[in-house]
Amino acid sequence: MAHIRIASAFWPVAAAAGVLVLAGCSQGDGGSAAPAAAAGPGDRAPSSKAAANGELAVPEGADEGTRQIYVSENATAACMRKKGFTYTPHVSGVGAAEIPVDGQDYELAKKYREKFGFGFFAPAVYPDDPTVAGSKAHEAQDTNPDRAYLDALSPAQRKAYDKAMGTAKQLASGKKVMLPGCVKEGIEKGYGPEKSQAQLDRERAENEEQDRAAKQALNGDPQLISLAQQFASCLRDEGIAVTTTQPTAIGDMVKFATVSLTPSSGVQNMDEEEGRAKLTQEIGIALKDLECGKNFRAAYFPKLAKHPFSGMTG
Repeated sequence: MAHIRIASAFWPVAAAAGVLVLAGCSQGDGGSAAPAAAAGPGDRAPSSKAAANGELAVPEGADEGTRQIYVSENATAACMRKKGFTYTPHVSGVGAAEIPVDGQDYELAKKYREKFGFGFFAPAVYPDDPTVAGSKAHEAQDTNPDRAYLDALSPAQRKAYDKAMGTAKQLASGKKVMLPGCVKEGIEKGYGPEKSQAQLDRERAENEEQDRAAKQALNGDPQLISLAQQFASCLRDEGIAVTTTQPTAIGDMVKFATVSLTPSSGVQNMDEEEGRAKLTQEIGIALKDLECGKNFRAAYFPKLAKHPFSGMTG
């Protein structure tokens, strides 16, 4: 169960880690523009593609963190247009959260787990399926919708494009700052002006306190405590080890224990017969976990929505 609330001290993380998936194209230094490229095969979520007007439509019901990402991308694209460049706003990775493995929607989770389990050994059995995260086909995808455009640029055009876009620069002190450019303008439009270290420290402390209070509310909820105990008892009856009965952790406990069974070298090069045997075992564990936790999850997720916290559980 991934985090729900997005920390408000997100600005420098976005800048340093490249949260915005920057997929641009350029027309500069007197050169002619290369042809625009079609959206890449990795764009499985329709909401991640630019509309006819060149802007991304914010998904219906999106949380504030997601909305900020879309606003930032659209602002970056608008900035590049003003500078005479073309930029296709694109959001990648948001669709990953839509994989129904967590059991919030029981029917969707069952359908997914019956074929892929938790998704750990699936890449060994379905290497040619681009929708399977970690498969060879998935990793071979280029989610940059303007890759062909960028590849066609001359060195001078690419230099002008990079300057207009702006990049992150690491100072001697170790701090990362954004150079002037459309990336910085886009982030500021989405998240507000860059914050001082004092502001970030204060917000981080506030977020940590909110997370602590949310977890305390969930882990102290009598109904969830009782259902978590029933969940744990069912797992033990199925021969599955139980390492925690905390409501905020038990939902992902079996999944996290299963990932530890995957080889450190990954599963892509695993023998297909071995991979299929491992996946069959994983599917069995995933379905037992889903059934044992059905009543718990039905009560947990509505309460999690009222007491969201950041970070991974388990």
